Amino acid sequence: MSRLKEKYHREVVPQLMKEFNYKNVMQVPKVEKVVINIGLGEAIQNPKALETATADIAAISGQHPIITRAKKSIASFKLRASAAIGIAVTLRGKRMYDFLDKLMNAALPRIRDFQGISRNSFDGRGNYTLGIKEQIIFPEIEYDKIDKIRGLEVTVVTTARTDDEARRLLELLGMPLRRA
Repeated sequence: MSRLKEKYHREVVPQLMKEFNYKNVMQVPKVEKVVINIGLGEAIQNPKALETATADIAAISGQHPIITRAKKSIASFKLRASAAIGIAVTLRGKRMYDFLDKLMNAALPRIRDFQGISRNSFDGRGNYTLGIKEQIIFPEIEYDKIDKIRGLEVTVVTTARTDDEARRLLELLGMPLRRA
């Protein structure tokens, strides 16, 4: 069992049950999945960008990503329907906990002038989205081997009903949220 999952069961569940007065352990919110995605508008002109970004995401997540495609054509962007414009990977179970552990304890602290992540990036349904400007903060990415610095988006999907429940869940798991 991963370190973060153990912490969830041992420390987070009892704390949340006490704070939110849950009567049943099944009411306690948990992290359902983590979705990592990169939008690659440049893939229209540079097909090689798709390959390198795929390799980066595979190294970061430990799972092969899927290619996301355009739903419709947009002439002003020189975009055709079904053109490859991004990649995404959905993590669940052990890989998800391992990724979150690495994100919170290894990657985020490597950001220059890191003060914590925004408390306001919740969507109203208990899900948190975090934008990362550079993929090089992850220890698996070798700085000399990247062709271009790319941003990525990490969405943490929880079973929490409200943003407050989700915020508290992530705080207790160790997500470095900025002080209010």
